[in-house]
Amino acid sequence: MPAQYPLPVFHFTVQWGGQRVGFTEISGLTQENQAIEYRDGSFPEYSSIKMPGLRKFNNITLKRGIFKSDNDFFNWLNTVKLNTVERRDLIINLLNEQHQPVMVWKVHNAFPVKVEGPQLKAAGNEVAIESIELAHEGLEVQNE
Repeated sequence: MPAQYPLPVFHFTVQWGGQRVGFTEISGLTQENQAIEYRDGSFPEYSSIKMPGLRKFNNITLKRGIFKSDNDFFNWLNTVKLNTVERRDLIINLLNEQHQPVMVWKVHNAFPVKVEGPQLKAAGNEVAIESIELAHEGLEVQNE
């Protein structure tokens, strides 16, 4: 029987509005159920009960290297108007050695809430990285 190892995090793709875009880092793939606390004044216990409440999805942050004349992040951020914005579905695939998805996150109705440029350093020796923070309305996880 071959040894079982956890999946490495460094081999992934992002489908971004129908096209594949390369990113260096993704964080915030988090979902939680918020707890509701309740206590009736006649409860014999002097503590509240807890029950499941609303589901909450954290914002997702994606980072990538900056390329000349690539303004996709800022162009998408500029679609935000008073109560409208261009929303996109994203698919994030964690890949195996054969470049096949083994774990998939489907992000629903995402829109940008923050775009951050690179940290500029005169003595720096790294790639310029920009990031985009996305709010969304749901996260589906498929572990193949």
